[in-house]
Amino acid sequence: MTMTVPPRGSAEARDAVTNPRPIRYPEVTSPEVMTRRGWWLIVLNFLLPGSAQILAGNKRLGRIGLAATLALWIVAIVGIVLVLVWRGAVLSLAPNWFFLLAVQIILIAYVLLWVVLTIDTLRLARLVRAGPAARFFIAGVSVLLLLVASLPSLYAAQLAATTRSTITSIFGGGTVVPPSDGYYNILLLGADSGAGRDSMRFDSISVVSVNASTGATTITGIPRDLPNAPFSEGPMQELYPNGFEGHISDSCGWGSGINQLRNAAEVCREDRGEGLYPNAVDESSSPSIEATKDAAEGMLGIEIPYYVFIDMEGFAHLIDALGGVEITVTERLPEGPGPDYDGQPAEEWATGWIEEGTQLMDGETAQWYARSRYTTSDWDRMERQRILQQAILAQFTPSNVLSRFSEIMSAGSDLVQTDVPDGLLPTLLDLGLKAREQAVSTIELTPENGIDSEYPDYTLVRELVADALHPASPTAAPEE
Repeated sequence: MTMTVPPRGSAEARDAVTNPRPIRYPEVTSPEVMTRRGWWLIVLNFLLPGSAQILAGNKRLGRIGLAATLALWIVAIVGIVLVLVWRGAVLSLAPNWFFLLAVQIILIAYVLLWVVLTIDTLRLARLVRAGPAARFFIAGVSVLLLLVASLPSLYAAQLAATTRSTITSIFGGGTVVPPSDGYYNILLLGADSGAGRDSMRFDSISVVSVNASTGATTITGIPRDLPNAPFSEGPMQELYPNGFEGHISDSCGWGSGINQLRNAAEVCREDRGEGLYPNAVDESSSPSIEATKDAAEGMLGIEIPYYVFIDMEGFAHLIDALGGVEITVTERLPEGPGPDYDGQPAEEWATGWIEEGTQLMDGETAQWYARSRYTTSDWDRMERQRILQQAILAQFTPSNVLSRFSEIMSAGSDLVQTDVPDGLLPTLLDLGLKAREQAVSTIELTPENGIDSEYPDYTLVRELVADALHPASPTAAPEE
């Protein structure tokens, strides 16, 4: 058998005599042997990067490849174990900017190392010595295996970069406020600036209360026209000690509903509300949001340190990114800007219709579903908004989020404005996972629940909220 002969007296020559290895010292004159050797090398490079260099090439490079591969395997195994037994530790790292950057750099570096190892493996395979047909197959399969192995790492690196960018654009580094009476309470504001709307208004107002232990979630819907809201301690309480008496201005809106707080606290003031809430802008908020937060606190009797502002136009983009939402429509609803005069039939102004029945809605249709009110009532619209919120939450399954991650993150950065600090994200993520296993409770401040829409009893409102968040423990039946 003819073998390649290293230079006389070299270390390789001595090694070849004492430890003959066909992989390192092949019979180069045999196309069959070289073809088999080429297949072995590229398979070894795929299964254990660096092993081809250990057996047939630069051992130092091979050790680097093996060490990097084993290190990634160990990290992956430790990560899986932590997810199973210590989820809190993983969640505390998941939204961390520096951790995500490190993950991105490590994954890209590993892919680059794999590219170097693959090119070196093809060099070691000496394809010119293999069979004519095998040369192209070996090279093609080697590139294909490289793509199969590296694409998941590149995708994970992209996820890390997208997550880091989204977190940076949405969340700030404010102070984390401990839970109040066992709950994290967040004001959720929906403003509709879509087609056919002449201004940015708080059309949807609710408070999300998340149990700090169990993740149980309660959403309290606040009608936007609910009048005479009392305020918690602050500048609006000083202006309106007897509740929000209303704001009247021919040029800047009128009414005593809670949705007029934006005009009263910001739009219609010469200083744009800076005198009322001087730190609002620096804290990623606004005077109108802070005024609405104070009103919600006074109405519900709970502390609300944070808000999430959602642009309903961006809401439609998020729904599209999720692949749509499944909604059961109970009555036919018109799409369109509304009637030109009182009593105008919907058939004359509707630009489209949402038909009854269960359907998968895209973002635009879902937006009209949540917006439509001219043929129903504000109470019906509030209920539909809550149904839509729950349908969206149902779409946030792990498989759906991973498969559409970039689209969801892109939509989220355009959709959300908030003062929730990034330091609270690990806790909210953990509670969110717990919440998925439980039904979401709702409280609607509507006449059906005894709340008069013109003269609301806010003592009753606070009792409803307290009973829902802190239900009385069942007592044992007395023994007979």
